[in-house]
Amino acid sequence: MSLDGYIATEDDSLDWLSGAGDPSEDYGFESFLADIDLVAMGRGTYDFIREVPELPYGNRQVHVFTTRSDTLRNGFTPIKLTPREAVRHWEDLGIKHVYVDGGVVVSSFLGEGLVDDLTLTVVPILLGSGKPLFHRTGTTSSLNPVDVRSFPSGMVQLRYALSHVAD
Repeated sequence: MSLDGYIATEDDSLDWLSGAGDPSEDYGFESFLADIDLVAMGRGTYDFIREVPELPYGNRQVHVFTTRSDTLRNGFTPIKLTPREAVRHWEDLGIKHVYVDGGVVVSSFLGEGLVDDLTLTVVPILLGSGKPLFHRTGTTSSLNPVDVRSFPSGMVQLRYALSHVAD
């Protein structure tokens, strides 16, 4: 996300990311994915990556929270469940570690107290406006720092464990 908390510009562009980071730096995404059983994302995130030829998810299942009935690309499964229903469904399937991606979906899971840890990579840019990573959740989540990494490119990665506080 940008330093001011946006994941896309107002017109859904991610062009600002093209100059971010350094291809020679290891931001840990592959090692992060090694522990992931399933990827879950919102429809907006799916729409953005739909045409990307090679995605980094390997052979993991990918579930897309969507209410549309159109067909998704091969290997992606549409789901029409609440976050709590999705977690129960995944538990029934024996899935333990889910990577939740996309501002609306992340916020929905946060609002239900279903996020155990949060990793944020901050790009050193101020967009001034755009699509926020976090949306209103109606709950307070206390974040306990686990790790902070800074990179020569200016990127900063923040890892937190969450504890949920009743409002």
